[in-house]
Amino acid sequence: MFPDLNAFITELDRRKELARIAEPLSPNLEISAVIDQVSKSPGGGQGLLFEKPTGYDMPVAANLFGSESRMSLALGVEKLDDLATEIRELTTPAMPKGFMDALKMLPLANRLKDLMPKTVKDAPCQEIVQQGSAANLDAIPILTTWPEDGGPYITLPLVFTKDPETGMRNIGTYRMQVYDNKTTGMHWQRHKGGAQHHRVAERMGQRLEVAVALGPEPVLSYCATAPMPEGLDELMLAGVLGKRRVELVKCVTVDLQVPANAQIVLEGYVEPGERRREGPFGDHTGFYSLADDFPVFHLTCVTMRKKPIYLTTVVGIPPMEDLYLGKASERIFLPLIQKTLPEIVDMHFPAAGIFHNFVLISIDKRYPGHARKIMSAVWGLGQLMFSKCVVIVDKDVNVQDPAEVAWVVGTHVDPLRDVEITKGPVDDLDDAAVSPAYGGKMGVDATRKWASEGFSREWPKRLKMTESVAAKAAAVVSRLKR
Repeated sequence: MFPDLNAFITELDRRKELARIAEPLSPNLEISAVIDQVSKSPGGGQGLLFEKPTGYDMPVAANLFGSESRMSLALGVEKLDDLATEIRELTTPAMPKGFMDALKMLPLANRLKDLMPKTVKDAPCQEIVQQGSAANLDAIPILTTWPEDGGPYITLPLVFTKDPETGMRNIGTYRMQVYDNKTTGMHWQRHKGGAQHHRVAERMGQRLEVAVALGPEPVLSYCATAPMPEGLDELMLAGVLGKRRVELVKCVTVDLQVPANAQIVLEGYVEPGERRREGPFGDHTGFYSLADDFPVFHLTCVTMRKKPIYLTTVVGIPPMEDLYLGKASERIFLPLIQKTLPEIVDMHFPAAGIFHNFVLISIDKRYPGHARKIMSAVWGLGQLMFSKCVVIVDKDVNVQDPAEVAWVVGTHVDPLRDVEITKGPVDDLDDAAVSPAYGGKMGVDATRKWASEGFSREWPKRLKMTESVAAKAAAVVSRLKR
């Protein structure tokens, strides 16, 4: 696995998956316009390194995780489906049948040690330390990504906080609008872990310390975006995926620890009760999220490497780089969800559905009303509660193919019978909801209907060629393609 961003970039270079752009381009719209177009290329395009952003000495890296091959590389697997296999093996170890079987399980036991991070004294992210008046954002080429954005935004930060009462750590990726060289917005949506820590601090009348890591080792960039259950440490997930303990270093001006191999670290605090207008922002929905009041981050210290690289991302109309981050979560969390709902065969969050607007799930249907049970379970399961439209199909339907799902929905669904409408929490960015963060949801039962579900007609059989004829035809077609 890659110990830092530099090693990852070097490997992308070697694999010819990185485009170096020497032409000077402005962080104000120009760089993001290139990122947008490249990320929409077939397969996600290349990773990008802008070597000479206009007015800055610091290179800008983007779209590094913007393909399935690069996302797999960052997480140390051949393909993203392998993530589910690894998580399943870790969470469901086979019981040893004898002494030799127990010996074979020792590597798995040793791997559990990788869950816990370790603290180091000397760290690359603290080769340069700027405090007081020297601590500012002026040297970082922070992008303004869309014409009507409220300003430049830090879009791929790892924001570290601790619960003031329990000391529990949270790491999240929350956008940060730059107000000036000392302050930014902190876009803590109400459902997120950072927002909860801030609520606790405000209730106690305390300042909340914050640290922001930019450009950590690649596996951490993913883990900060992962929809982890509340109370579980993202660094433990990073340890499992990275197959080694994550190294942390104590911050200079706040009582927090950050990844030792990060490129840049911003240290500071958020005052209780302070809010400032944040937005608009061209968001992953493909629309501008509306301006609203959010907490304010005050900078106290900047630490960095001697030659740092600024890692960022651009979101907008899908598909873009965040598609592949979401795909990794889909594969990682499938076996964990199956622990609670073993009848789920597969699930898929199509790019056009922006992760939570469409959730496609195939099930091993076992009893009447089974599909509706799964809908209810999804709406009560962690961040899947944001799912706006949940489509349930039988296990023989490939949910990774939205066209097949659309065909099945069109042929299997009677809207009078098979559509469930309810209401509940929705994503903060859902501007179609009847009120902020609260609105309607729809479940669609596209499974074959049974007599025990009140279906009195004969269900038609799906077309399928005999295996022998299909094999012969495939051989003929393969010769036609030569």
